[in-house]
Amino acid sequence: MTPTDMTDVADDSAELLPIATGARTRAALRTLIRPDRGRAILGLGVLVGATAVGLLVQPLLGRVVDIVADGRPADALTLPVVLLLAVAVVQGVTTTLGLTQVARLGETVLARLREQFIERALQLPADRLERAGAGDLTARVTGDVARVAEAVRSALPEMARSVLAIVLTLGAMALLDVRFLLAALLAVPVQALTARWYVTRAVTVYADQRVANGAQQQQLLETIGGAATVRGHRLEEQHTEKSAARSRRAVELTMRSVHLVLGFYARLHIAEYVGLAAVLVTGFFLVRDGSVSIGTATAAALYFHSLFGPVNAALVLLDEAQSAAAGLARLVGVTDLQESTSLQESTGPQASTDLKASAVRLPHQRTTSDAAVTVDAVSHAYGPGRTVLHDVSLTLRAGEHVALVGTSGAGKSTLARLVAGVLQPTGGTVSVAPSPAGPSVVLVTQEVHVFTGTLAEDLRLARPDATDADLRTALATVHALEWAEALPEGLATVVGEGGHSLDPARAQQLALARLVLADPPVAVLDEATAEAGSAGARTLERSAEAALAGRTALVVAHRLTQAVAADRIVVLEAGRVVESGTHDELRTAEGPYATLWHAWSGSRAAPHL
Repeated sequence: MTPTDMTDVADDSAELLPIATGARTRAALRTLIRPDRGRAILGLGVLVGATAVGLLVQPLLGRVVDIVADGRPADALTLPVVLLLAVAVVQGVTTTLGLTQVARLGETVLARLREQFIERALQLPADRLERAGAGDLTARVTGDVARVAEAVRSALPEMARSVLAIVLTLGAMALLDVRFLLAALLAVPVQALTARWYVTRAVTVYADQRVANGAQQQQLLETIGGAATVRGHRLEEQHTEKSAARSRRAVELTMRSVHLVLGFYARLHIAEYVGLAAVLVTGFFLVRDGSVSIGTATAAALYFHSLFGPVNAALVLLDEAQSAAAGLARLVGVTDLQESTSLQESTGPQASTDLKASAVRLPHQRTTSDAAVTVDAVSHAYGPGRTVLHDVSLTLRAGEHVALVGTSGAGKSTLARLVAGVLQPTGGTVSVAPSPAGPSVVLVTQEVHVFTGTLAEDLRLARPDATDADLRTALATVHALEWAEALPEGLATVVGEGGHSLDPARAQQLALARLVLADPPVAVLDEATAEAGSAGARTLERSAEAALAGRTALVVAHRLTQAVAADRIVVLEAGRVVESGTHDELRTAEGPYATLWHAWSGSRAAPHL
């Protein structure tokens, strides 16, 4: 498929990754916290103590007011002042300890969530990701994780402290006189209505905003990724309008959220005025009747005034909480995906891939014969009306090298990924002989990722227990040892982003060396020498040949020289096998392969294979 095709599909039929329900999100959060219940209880207990100590400030200030009002000697102020200093010190220490425990709890839970998300995301079938689009997953990995992380680091500790302060302060007001509490509670209906008004609107706005941001990111990724095709077909204006439309939608939702917050604050100020006025009026009548002292009325007013910060913080944090909850629901939606049940249930052999940024492991069925790989009546579609393979059957004998040949769009890469286990067939079965240890199949594509770290660490991704001697042997096998040892620090040289840059040919040799280290019985090469260019093609072909020695191999042939060296050539056309045989047999048969061979060998300008 061309990038333009993929963009059109994403516009019209993208199937975004799921979003968890509120109940499921809360259940997942409880599960994440459960291993650290002790730390949660400790942090909460210390914060309760810190808040309780802090509530002594208002009565002590009220005591100072009574001393002054009664005209007592200045010495009488010594004890309240000393106690105020002691309260400040104790509250500061205990608050720091409590917030530290809550922060550690939050970071631990966040790390656990990230691990689960990344683990599940790496296991998602490639066709599921293609249906969702790269932008959706990217937005969750970046924006949603960042939003949840921000809430954990700032909102969670502040929310915990604010809620405790509110509850304990109201209790302290009741101890002064229950009538002060009743007066303060006049603000609650306004605050409750404000919270309800905000929450009912914020949930939808923030959820829509995250989806809109994901769609915007998806459109930008596809437009930039397919820039050459877009320019070639003169589709710049169309794609610009699509990007602008999705950006307008994202901006519109952002402005809705801003207006929502402004209305939220305005209603909170009304609640503050109502409550404080009620407490002051109550204090006036109680002091006049002799029910309480001026100091007690002062303490009650100070208590209510001290609630402004915690109440506003708690309600304002609903803004972050709703946004974080929307992000958390999107993350939990990915971790809960159950599409590929075989990932959790199968005990059969596994496949590994050197695709881009990760090694994906997916199970295969076991073969029922001596064949290394059996493809039985396999069909595959990327969506309704987009069938790529039609009833394909293919058997690879142990040790046999089979080359897949065909024009672009014939289904070669799809079949290769089905054999490797990266995709699951829509119909039919793919069976792979079991491996006694390690993955049964390793896939190497032309898009190889060089991970950041030392060269040795990059190689050990395929076999963590490999010694330096093993690494050198693997590099030597693929004819890469000479340049590897010539690096500034040899195997200890940092490669990848921010490190020593490897050109496409060397990066591909690195992937082939990982293949040697993994030592699977079956290897799949999907145009693994295509990125080298003419100058490095012969070197990479020699490296690939050495890496495949002794293995069953399925090779998507970018250059027909690879097909010539294969034991058998399978020609795909429009998703169907149309020819199968050796190079000499097919060349003399004057069929589709012969046409490709004559075009390639005659002008070297044949269509991309």
